[in-house]
Amino acid sequence: MKKITLIGSTGSIGRQVLSVCEKHPDEFKIEAMCAGSDSRLFAKQREKFAPSRAVACDGGSQSHEDALALCGLDDVDTVVVACPGFVGLEYSLAAVKAKKRLALANKETLVCGGDLVMSMAKKGQVIPVDSEHSAIWQCLGYDTGANFRRLILTASGGPFLGKSYESLKDVTPEEALRHPTWKMGDKITVDSATLLNKAYEIAEAHYLFGAPYEKISAVIHPQSVVHSIVEFDDGSCLAQLARPDMELCIIKALSYPETFVRDEGTLDFSEAMSFDFRPLVEGMYPCFDFAMRCVKAGGVLSTVLNAASEVAVDAYLRGEIRFTDILLVEEATTDSFTESGAEVSYKVLRATDELARKAARRVIERVSEK
Repeated sequence: MKKITLIGSTGSIGRQVLSVCEKHPDEFKIEAMCAGSDSRLFAKQREKFAPSRAVACDGGSQSHEDALALCGLDDVDTVVVACPGFVGLEYSLAAVKAKKRLALANKETLVCGGDLVMSMAKKGQVIPVDSEHSAIWQCLGYDTGANFRRLILTASGGPFLGKSYESLKDVTPEEALRHPTWKMGDKITVDSATLLNKAYEIAEAHYLFGAPYEKISAVIHPQSVVHSIVEFDDGSCLAQLARPDMELCIIKALSYPETFVRDEGTLDFSEAMSFDFRPLVEGMYPCFDFAMRCVKAGGVLSTVLNAASEVAVDAYLRGEIRFTDILLVEEATTDSFTESGAEVSYKVLRATDELARKAARRVIERVSEK
């Protein structure tokens, strides 16, 4: 039985991790868990799964330290980091330092601190949970160091596929949150509408699989059934197909190196199916283009971008700015930071994150006054 620490139990991925554990009680046991919000749900989860330790992060320093300690418990095999945002980086670092297997469902860990995390981690210690990276991992025979020519990640295109960026100025949060294929948290759903999330996923693939950026690309695939494609040196390609269901990726991450039979959620090839692949060309999604420039630059710019994005999306969801202002906030905030290229410490990244959030809020104040 695999014993698990779950960071972020009340979020979208956290709830699905608990669903997997409930369906497979002989395989997985929630040994410890923490959450930062929705205390009523967290109380129900604690009662149902009876972890040996549980921490409700109330924003205080003591609860934060208690939650970090869950990543290093002696009787835990795997730490699942499922909380969203920059905060996930510190939990990921704690798990890696404690020599635990890290099942990573937090994009910001590698977007902001990829050099830091992967320099500390041993081969195979960081296991992907994101569907795209799980698909690549499976196609590579569960070997993150396997050889390949190219990695192709797929993107649904979000709810505004086919619409020009200029036409989206007045789209409502309700429209942006209406993802055509996936059910996710609000932040990542908006990021899927701007396609910022795909730039993040390319950065994740860069770190997870040791791939230079010129060997990673993305294509639009509205059906969200092909999750990624790996091209090999002989020109052949392997693709992983599955329904848009995160539970499969979670099971793969938690059970590795073992696997077991799962009958639900399989594709029905007795039904007619067709798959579309469309090139992701520059200019279609300006947030994607800008984010790619930031993640390739290295240094602290990815952290600045992420902080600005978190603040901007929150402001958009609260009706303070327009949809197209998200990019404006990201660009204006990032333009005020010029340092890049150097390997940085967590302390530097955290300070940068705090400064960038303040800068982003100042930009939002100016934008909302217009």
